[in-house]
Parts: sequence; C-alpha cells; structure tokens
Amino acid sequence: MPELPEVEALKDFLAEHLVGHEVVRVLPVAISVLKTYEPPLTALEGHEVTAVRRHGKFLDIATDGGPRLVTHLARAGWLQWKDRLPDGPPRPGKGPLALRVALETGAGFDLTEAGTQKRLAVYVVHDPREVPGIARLGPDPLADDFDAGRLAALLKDERRQLKGALRDQSLIAGVGNAYSDEILHAARMSPFKLAASLTPDEVRTLHTALRTTLTEAVERSRGLAAGRLKAEKKSGLRVHGRTGEPCPVCGDTIREVSFSDSSLQYCPTCQTGGKPLADRRMSRLLK
Repeated sequence: MPELPEVEALKDFLAEHLVGHEVVRVLPVAISVLKTYEPPLTALEGHEVTAVRRHGKFLDIATDGGPRLVTHLARAGWLQWKDRLPDGPPRPGKGPLALRVALETGAGFDLTEAGTQKRLAVYVVHDPREVPGIARLGPDPLADDFDAGRLAALLKDERRQLKGALRDQSLIAGVGNAYSDEILHAARMSPFKLAASLTPDEVRTLHTALRTTLTEAVERSRGLAAGRLKAEKKSGLRVHGRTGEPCPVCGDTIREVSFSDSSLQYCPTCQTGGKPLADRRMSRLLK
C-alpha cells in the first residue's frame, strides 16, 4: 500500500505535471471506485488544476472554480502517468484500469488497481473534509508542530500495542504496515509494546525514529517518476518484507508475525531482547 512517503512524492510529481493545465475529460472505467455522485465527475471538466495536496494517504487535486478530485489508492491501487494518453475511450472490462483523467495537452493519468479486493476510492467534493477518511485523520507526523510532546499526548491513554497505534489513521495520519515496521526497528522497540507504557525518553526516541524514517523515505522518493516509486519504497525498507534476511544493523535473522490479512517483520536482537514474538497463526499451522 502506498504510504505517506510515496503519496507525498506522487503529490509533488502531480503538482509539477498538472498545475496550470485544464482537465478536459474524466472517464470512469470501474464505477465501483466512485464513492460520491454529486457533484458528478463531469464537473471537473473544463477547469484548470490549481494545486495538489496530501492528507495522510489521500491525494487531493484542486481546480479553479470547480470541485476537487480526491483519491485513496488503498492496498493495490496506483497512479500511472502518460505523456500521451491512448486515443479513444478506454474499454470497461476486467483489467486494472479504474479511472482516466485527460488534460488539454493530451497527457494525463490512469488510476489502476490490481487484484480482486477493489478498495481504490475516488471522491468528487468541494471540500476535502467531506471525505469521511480525511475528516477523521489524526495529525500529520511531518507537520512542523508535531513534536515529541504532541506524540506523548497522543499515546498517553493508548492501551494498544505500538504497531496498531502507529497504523491508526485517526491517531497519526499516513503511516501504514510497512513504515510502522521501519519506525519501530529504528526506535529499537517491540511492536507489541503498549503505547501508554512509554517513558518520556522512549517517546522522544520514537518521535525521532518516526520523523527520521519518514523524512528519509520522502527524500529518497523525491524527484522520481510515478512509475519508479514502488521499487524505491521496496529497496529502502530495512526489515519490512525481509523475513529470513539478516538485520542490516546487527545481523540477526528478521522474523515475522502473521495475521489474517497482513504480517509484521522485526529484529529480535534490536527490538525484543533476543526473544522471538509469539506468532499464533503459525503456531496453529504447526500443530
């Protein structure tokens, strides 16, 4: 799933390629992605793009005098830029194409989604706060006012494990499964540690890891074309998705805990005092 760093890079890429250009056609291919019906998609047509913004993992394309196109790429969605879109309308079918946006220059982008779980979402709204997912977002961890004190206030009553707390978009916006693993590894903290149990020093350590991990990922992605962002994300991850590989810090083997629809990765030496975490799903499979 694209997370804060990739969406931030997409925002910058789209701002460079969209702002100042007119939207001439918005073509829905998979109607299921459209989550609003008023204003219609056609209300975007004929309007110039004035800005592209990010809200957590949401992209927000603003137009002059028209509505905004807001999208959430979900787990398997992506944006594919084309300097020249194909002639003629796209054909509805079973392919990954969900929505096409065309500019007066002939360029534009496609929103696509792989797999069978269709969660890509598109909204046409006058105010991004009309999108429920944006309205309930927590603070952005890269905002200037997101200091260690604010993080402490967010976590002080959290009786959840750190992994779950970091992924909660209503608590902190933009962090998902991959970067929560990376942040906890950088902070040398167990993903199962209770959020409310952190000492002031531990909160400061987590805050530094959170800001540094995300900032470095944004910097690695900045300036890349949209098509290269997925590969950049994967290459920059140190523990997430690297089960069985050596930890780049200590050399211990990276372990995994599996859940029904996801998994987490961690280093026992760096994060849990050398003790493997209980993986109840794998334990059941081995019985």
